[in-house]
Amino acid sequence: MPEKTVLPNGVRVVTEEIGYVRSVSIGAWVMSGSRYEEDSIGGVAHFIEHMLFKGTTNRTAFDIAAAVDSVGGVLNAYTGKELTSFYAKVPDYYAPEALDLLSDLLRNALFDPLELEKEKFVVFQEIKMVEDTPDDAIHDFFEFHFWKDHPLRRSVLGSRESVGGLNRDGVIDFFSKRYHGRNLVIAAAGNLKHGPFVEQVERLLRLPAAEELPKACNPPPPEVTGDLFLQEKDLEQVHVLMGALGPHAADEDRYPAMLVNMVLGGSMSSRLFQEIREKRGLVYSIHSFLVPYSDTGWFGIHFGTEGDRVREVAGLVSGELRKLCRESLTAEEIRSGKEQMKGSFLLSMESTDVRMSRLARNELIFGRQVPAEEVLRNIDGITEEDIRRVTRWMLRPENLSVAVLGRVPGGVTRGCLNG
Repeated sequence: MPEKTVLPNGVRVVTEEIGYVRSVSIGAWVMSGSRYEEDSIGGVAHFIEHMLFKGTTNRTAFDIAAAVDSVGGVLNAYTGKELTSFYAKVPDYYAPEALDLLSDLLRNALFDPLELEKEKFVVFQEIKMVEDTPDDAIHDFFEFHFWKDHPLRRSVLGSRESVGGLNRDGVIDFFSKRYHGRNLVIAAAGNLKHGPFVEQVERLLRLPAAEELPKACNPPPPEVTGDLFLQEKDLEQVHVLMGALGPHAADEDRYPAMLVNMVLGGSMSSRLFQEIREKRGLVYSIHSFLVPYSDTGWFGIHFGTEGDRVREVAGLVSGELRKLCRESLTAEEIRSGKEQMKGSFLLSMESTDVRMSRLARNELIFGRQVPAEEVLRNIDGITEEDIRRVTRWMLRPENLSVAVLGRVPGGVTRGCLNG
C-alpha cells in the first residue's frame, strides 16, 4: 500500500513497497516544464534536465553515468510541458546509492559555464533531429498553432534562438524557483521500506522550503475551433495531424474518452487501423491518442501517406468520426475496449518504474493515491451515455483542427479534408 510523508521543507515523499521484486525505481518529479517558461527562455526546463547530468560538486558527468550503468541499472530524465522527472531503476540493494545520486543532482549541480555552452550545441542537434523526424515535428507544429498565444504552445525543446540566449544566471534563477519545496515529489516503488527511505531523503535532500506554485498558468486555456495549419516541406510522405479539445488529466470524462480512443485508433484492431490500413492499404501507420494537461487536453489522429492520397484518407477519418458521433460504439466494442484498458493497466503495474511514475503523477494531479481497484471500477462503470456525451463534444469533424506537413498536389483547404 502506498505511504506518504511530507518533509518540513515541503518535499513530498511517496513510496510503495513491492516485496516480491528485486528492483527499486526512484524518481524526483517537479512541477516544471515549457508551460512555466517565458518565450525568451523557452526550453530552459529541458536544458536544466541536460545540465544536471553534466556534473556536481561531488561527481563528474562520467561518474554520474557510470554509477548506474555499472550495476545494470537505468538512469534517465524526462521533461514535458508541465512535469519534469529524473529517475533511476536499480537492483534493490543499490537503492540507497541511487537516491544519493539523484539527491546530488538536485542539490549540487555545477551548471558549469563551459559545459553550459557546450550543451547548447547538443540541444541544437536534438532540435534538428525532431525537425528531421516528421512524426515528431508535426506534434510541435500542431500545438504551436492549436494553442494560439497560450503557454501550452511552446515546444519543450525551445528554439535555437531561445536556447542560444540562455545564460548561467537565468538557468539557475529558473531552477532555484521551481525545483524544491512543494513543487517536488520523491517517489519510489519496489523492494524498500518507507521509514528508512524517508529518513535518507530527509538527510540527503536538505533543500529550502518554497511556496507552492500554481499548477496552471494564467491565462486559462483558449477556446479553440477548427482550423488548418500548413507547412510545405519536401518529404517522401505527407503527415497529417487532426486534433480537437479533449479531457484534462483529472476530468471525469477521461475514462470514456480513453475507451473511445482505444476503439477508434488506439490499437491494431481499432476502426481506423482496420479500415484505412488493413482494408484499403492507404497508410503504414495511423493512430489516435489523448494528451491530457492539468486543466485542459487534446485528442489527436495522426497518419502519413502519399500526397495525392491525403484528401482520401482525411475523408475516411472524418467519415469514421461522423459515424461514431451518429451511432456510438457497439456493445461488443465497449466490452472489448474495457478489457483492453483493464488489461493494459494491470500489465503495466508489473513494472516498478511504472508504479513509481504512477505514485508521483497521482500525488501531483490528484493530491492522493488512486487505488488500482478504483481505476478498474471506473473503467467498468463507463456507460453508453458517457460515450455519447464524449463523442458529441470531442469528435465532431467540424471542430477538428488539421495540421499538414509536406506537399499536397493541388494544395488543400479546410473543407476538402472534411470528407
